[in-house]
Amino acid sequence: MLLLAKILAVAVVIWFYLAAQAHKQPPIKWAIIGLIGYLLVWGLTYGLIHILLPAAVTRTMVMGFLVMQIPAISGAFAAYVIRGKLIADAANLPSETE
Repeated sequence: MLLLAKILAVAVVIWFYLAAQAHKQPPIKWAIIGLIGYLLVWGLTYGLIHILLPAAVTRTMVMGFLVMQIPAISGAFAAYVIRGKLIADAANLPSETE
């Protein structure tokens, strides 16, 4: 896993944890959901890049570096979508005061 991917994984866990606290939901559960979603998309994208783009990855160091950032960015986008879904679901829950 590249450095950017590791940094984004930690950021996703913190981001989901804080979002869960703000919406009065279980923060550990949300952090785990976010991390699993990020890692699944990262792993699938990483595998596809190695299957579909082996020549582009090894052509130059700069091209290889840029192409290998795609899985981290894809995982971060998936985490953004998952977080939005969790927040929408939390907003639709009946409040405890009613």
